[in-house]
Amino acid sequence: MKTIKDIDLKGKKVLVRVDFNVPLDDQGNITDDTRIRAVLPTINYILDAGAALIIMSHLGRPKGKRVEKFSLAPAAGLLEKLLDREVSMADDCVGASVSDAVAHLCPGAVLLLENLRFHDEETKNDDAFAAELASLCEVYISDAFSVSHRKHASVYAICNHAPVCAAGFQLLKELKYFADAMENPKRPLVAIVGGAKVSSKLRALENMLSRVNKIIVGGAMANTFLKSMGYDMGKSLVEDDLVKTAGDLRNRAMKAGISFYLPVDAVVATSPDEDAACKLVPVQEIPSEWMALDIGPATSKLFSEALVDAKTIVWNGPMGMFEKDAYARGTLSMVDSVANAHALSIVGGGDTDVAIHASGLADRISYISTGGGAFLTLLEGKTLPAVAALEAAGT
Repeated sequence: MKTIKDIDLKGKKVLVRVDFNVPLDDQGNITDDTRIRAVLPTINYILDAGAALIIMSHLGRPKGKRVEKFSLAPAAGLLEKLLDREVSMADDCVGASVSDAVAHLCPGAVLLLENLRFHDEETKNDDAFAAELASLCEVYISDAFSVSHRKHASVYAICNHAPVCAAGFQLLKELKYFADAMENPKRPLVAIVGGAKVSSKLRALENMLSRVNKIIVGGAMANTFLKSMGYDMGKSLVEDDLVKTAGDLRNRAMKAGISFYLPVDAVVATSPDEDAACKLVPVQEIPSEWMALDIGPATSKLFSEALVDAKTIVWNGPMGMFEKDAYARGTLSMVDSVANAHALSIVGGGDTDVAIHASGLADRISYISTGGGAFLTLLEGKTLPAVAALEAAGT
C-alpha cells in the first residue's frame, strides 16, 4: 500500500477522502471537531507540498437526497479557521460546476465538495460515480478510517480509477495502533467489550479467543452471558437465541486460560426512564420486573483490579446506558480505570468515545479511534475493504 509520503504532490490536484461526519446542534454548529482535527496532518502536508487540495466527505444519512441540514458548509467554515486560509465550498461533489471549480484550483487552494451521500451512487459503490470523482484528481488519498469497512464509491471503487492511490496519515495511524494492540502486543492484553448485543460483537469475541489474556464483558450484552450461567435477568435485554452460544464462548475462553470477567452487581430499574425507581443488587438477585441498566460499584472495582497488571487494553462499547446520568457511573468508572492503567490503551466505538470525552480524561487514553464499525471489523480479524482496495491499487 502506497502512503502519502511515497508520492510527489507538488503542483498536483489531490483528492482526499476524509470523515467530516461530525455532530451538529440545532443551529448547525459543530459540537465535536475531533474528526476534522484528526486529518489536519494530512491536509497540511498536502498544502505544504504545493498541491491543490480537494476534500470530500459524507455527513449523516440523507439517503441520496439533498438535505440542507446535512450540508458540509459548517465543516468548511471550521476548517477555514483551523487552516487560517480560505476554504471554498462546492455546490455538489460531481457535475460540470465542480469540474470547472477544480480546473481553476491553484496550488495551495482548498475546495471542499458537498456531501457525497446526497447521491445514492456513493453508498451503492457505483463505478461511474467513482470514476467521475476520480476524474477530479491526479492523486487520490484515503484518510477516512471510519468508513473503510464500507464498499462505498469514494473509498472502494474509486481505487480502480484514480491515477495514483495512497493512504493518508490518519488511516496509517489507526492501522498502526491497532496492529500494536492486537498483532504484537505487550502482555497481558485485556479486551473490554460492552454495548447492547452479543450478536454485534460475537465475531470479535471469537477472534479474541486466540489473542487476548483477559476479557471483560459489560453493558447489556453481559446479560446474555449471565443468563447462560443460570441467572434470572428479569426484564433485562437478553438475546435468548444466543444464550447457549454465549455460554459456550465463555467456557472456551476459560479452557484456553483466558480470564473472563462478568458483572457481579448491577444498577436495576423498572424502566430506562431517568425518573424510574432504581436500586443496586447482586446479579443473582435481579427482581423479575426490573432490568439491569448499568454495572454496579463492586463490578467496577472488580474490572479495575483486572486492569492492574495490563500492558495493552483494547476497549469497544459502554458498560451501561451511559447516555442517561443515572446509568452512567459504570462507564465513567471504567474510563477512569483505563486512564489510570499503566498500559497502551486503544478505544474504538462512537458511544465509548463520547463517554471518554465527557469524562475529561481523553488525554489519558493512548489512542481514541475515529471509527466504530471499522474498529469492530478489525477486532473481528477481517480486512477493511477500503484498505484492500488501496493495496490492490498499489501493486
